Amino acid sequence: MSKAFTRESDEQPDPPAIPRPVSSLPPGAKNYLTPGGARRLREELERLVQTERPRMAAGLDPDETRGRLQALDQRIAHLAHSLETAAVTPAPPPPHDRVRFGATVTVRDRAGTESCYRLVGVDETDLDQGWVSWCSPIGRALLNARLGQRARLRLPAAEEDLEIVKVAYEEC
Repeated sequence: MSKAFTRESDEQPDPPAIPRPVSSLPPGAKNYLTPGGARRLREELERLVQTERPRMAAGLDPDETRGRLQALDQRIAHLAHSLETAAVTPAPPPPHDRVRFGATVTVRDRAGTESCYRLVGVDETDLDQGWVSWCSPIGRALLNARLGQRARLRLPAAEEDLEIVKVAYEEC
């Protein structure tokens, strides 16, 4: 067997394979991004390529950094692909009485509790900030709803009606 297909030392285990990220976009769907989301992804990509990867590649122990480099390279490839396929979608012109992509929507449930969601692209989703994908169940329920209208959120366990209280568009 050729030396090219063997390891120097058989004592070290193979690094665990890192699964490739799978797109959460439905087949055939466009990869929408808000202008702010596209900017943040470009900034992250630039930081990873210009700073993080060279610093990690210069690490002392190549066996230790191999798996981390592989994960970093996959993130870089994912960001590059997302930006190449992105359809950057600015906020629609006023009046803002209908929920469109990029909207920040305040809703009220039957109990009177208000919640706020921002409809963003799949690569911008951040549940801690209330940013939900436009193709998530809550995103699909809210998309195209009008101010004052009730949107029906269908979940596996139940259905809930949400009243659209406020629709705003912001540059984030």
